[in-house]
Amino acid sequence: MLSEPRSGRLAAWGNALLAGQVSPDDAALAIVGDDAVHRVEGLPGEAGPVGLTLALGRLRALGVTGFRVALPVPGHPLGLSGPPEFNARALDAEEAVVSSGAPYGLVPEVFEAGPPGDVRVEVVWRSLPVREAPPADVPSLGEAERELAEALREATTALARLDVAGAGPVAEAAVDAYRARAERERDVLAPGYPPRAVRVLELAQRVGLLVSVAYEHGPSGAVSASEIAARGEVLRPVERVARRAQVAAYNAYVEEAGRDRR
Repeated sequence: MLSEPRSGRLAAWGNALLAGQVSPDDAALAIVGDDAVHRVEGLPGEAGPVGLTLALGRLRALGVTGFRVALPVPGHPLGLSGPPEFNARALDAEEAVVSSGAPYGLVPEVFEAGPPGDVRVEVVWRSLPVREAPPADVPSLGEAERELAEALREATTALARLDVAGAGPVAEAAVDAYRARAERERDVLAPGYPPRAVRVLELAQRVGLLVSVAYEHGPSGAVSASEIAARGEVLRPVERVARRAQVAAYNAYVEEAGRDRR
């Protein structure tokens, strides 16, 4: 939850490219991020894998007008619309990009190679047909913002009772690392997104931090099975709310563009 999903980067910067806010090369660089290379495989009209710049141009030529994000997990097909083959691949990856305007979806496959400290990450995006239908369980920005604020209050109170919040120096180091990264990466979303989407995504990331710290750095000493279960009962709904908010933020460009066209 702390790291930006690759599908989020592709959707956000792909939307900025479609809107004429950034150049194809700048969009591709932002999507790749710290990875070594990204390719797209299975695009209509292409015999093999192609680079991101060519792939985004091809998708635009095929009629794509925007990109949405899906962040599904077992039991929660968040952002998906079918068909089953695409949904199954997206569920395995726990993320995907779904095009608007043309029935294409992209699912990342991540490959790592190299020794520790010098790992090379390559990503292949598989292009598959998708069903043109409303995505599953995606809230509006307003709903997501309200849900996040409520979930954060409830989770903080419950975790304090379980002696999980403020879990010592390791947790503090995680928080400090997140803050340092946030200062380096002030562009939370690509150009062209509404300010409310940026605010919702930032809050979702902070809630995700709370979830990660609580899962990974609980109270010191032995933790019983009942304590682990109690922590999970508190965190699972919060994690769900944060994922829904992330998707709402990334999808805000397509939703606003749709309202403008009506």
